[in-house]
Amino acid sequence: MSKASEKTGRIQLLSDTLAKAKSEDRAALVAYLPAGFPTVDGAIEAVKAVLAGGADVVEVGLPHSDPVLDGAVIQTADDIALRGGVKIADVLRTVREAHEATGAPILVMTYWNPIDRYGVERFATELAEAGGAGCILPDLPVQESALWREHADKHGLATVFVVAPSSQDARLATITAAGSGFVYAASLMGVTGTRESVGNQAQDLVRRTRATSELPVCVGLGVSNAVQAKEVAGFADGVIVGSAFVKLLLDAPDLPAGLAAVEALAGELAEGVRRN
Repeated sequence: MSKASEKTGRIQLLSDTLAKAKSEDRAALVAYLPAGFPTVDGAIEAVKAVLAGGADVVEVGLPHSDPVLDGAVIQTADDIALRGGVKIADVLRTVREAHEATGAPILVMTYWNPIDRYGVERFATELAEAGGAGCILPDLPVQESALWREHADKHGLATVFVVAPSSQDARLATITAAGSGFVYAASLMGVTGTRESVGNQAQDLVRRTRATSELPVCVGLGVSNAVQAKEVAGFADGVIVGSAFVKLLLDAPDLPAGLAAVEALAGELAEGVRRN
């Protein structure tokens, strides 16, 4: 495969995966799992497990010492990963091995500081070499993203920005014009975590976001079961689930039990995102 084809193929795989879900009259299931938790090898197996269960796309979290947008469950997992010595090289290995084993689009979800310190060009290059489909950057302001987007475009990586219910329409247009792959719509204001209700604001946010862009809109924050997944699938292109998977791994007595639990939940959610 030529370099140009490889570049196109990375982001195209993500786009094709989301389009395939739409053609099947369902939302895509996007799973989030942090690298290095419960171990580097365990995280790789967990990513494979959720994909085996029915997830379409996986976000691999880059653990951070101050995950300000994450709730207690993901903060706990990040702390375990960091105390275990997880490095960016391990995050990239997780992407590489999961993608090679499954062929699925794998993104990295990360705060901006680790990329900035690692080197923007270096990170983009190595993520592309690992087969990554792109990055979700929840705390990178669009107006400060030109350098990242330059290198992401050079390597055919998607740049996924996060929009929130508080985002005004003009701001939504600016964000979606700069992004690629899909738009991450936060269902409510606050941090990640499972909730009883996903929030009525999510549907309005999806509607307003779609008015500014043809990019798929995937909704995250708060979805933890098939009922909620079905609700969100009724108005969004993708359903993002993270804390529910991480909590199963945290609560499991051992890794095999945890892997079985996340695969089973992925299966339930995969049924939930089917609209009919």
